[in-house]
Amino acid sequence: MNSGTPDAPRILALWSAPRSRSTAFLRMMAARGDYTVVHEPFSHVVDFGEAQVGPFTVHTEAELIATLRELATREPVFFKDTTDFHYRGLLSDERFLTEATHTFIIRHPEQAIASHFALNADLGRDEIGFAWLAEIYDAVAARSQTPPVVIDSEDLIENPVGTVREYCARVSIPFMPEALSWQPGVRDDWRKTQRWHESTSRTDGFVRTAGANTDLVRTNPELSAYLDYHLPHYERLHAARMHVTTEDA
Repeated sequence: MNSGTPDAPRILALWSAPRSRSTAFLRMMAARGDYTVVHEPFSHVVDFGEAQVGPFTVHTEAELIATLRELATREPVFFKDTTDFHYRGLLSDERFLTEATHTFIIRHPEQAIASHFALNADLGRDEIGFAWLAEIYDAVAARSQTPPVVIDSEDLIENPVGTVREYCARVSIPFMPEALSWQPGVRDDWRKTQRWHESTSRTDGFVRTAGANTDLVRTNPELSAYLDYHLPHYERLHAARMHVTTEDA
């Protein structure tokens, strides 16, 4: 397995608040075939007490990070994860914050909250994840000479070719247009969290799926308060987003 360019990262990460189209991006990375793809290992460690990383099973954040490093000595690794949990082990590992290439994907929190609430009516404020996402972004940015890459998921839907091409250029991996489509279906590593990936399992590319009712986010006092809390974090990341020119469409 070879990432194709000498500057390609050995560990490439995509961080996302839940319900922000990060799973579709993972499907594209899997379709490329040049990275070992790991699905939400940090959240699985916190939520289920263990995560699968290639052939290894890990039980703590420290063990997970060490295993990602070990696996990356054999083959390039891409993982995506969601910030419905707070990853103190990640934030305290100075080396991992700099040695991995950490990238980010965002979606307007009104849409993300509506989608999240449709699947979890007991949704709490912090698990919406934009504040914790911004915290990881800040930790990475403070240790990097260049700002971390932020994808706007609306760009990904409206202009997948241009957005993925620009992302690839920024993280020094080859652009593979053939990876922008894939076979629908459920991946084996989604089994524990399959209900969260039903809509993505039916897609074969970056397409807009039927969204949840965003009006509820404004009219429900609790959800509206959640939106007010997370919106500034989203807006700050949105200001740092990667710009994609229309001629790339």
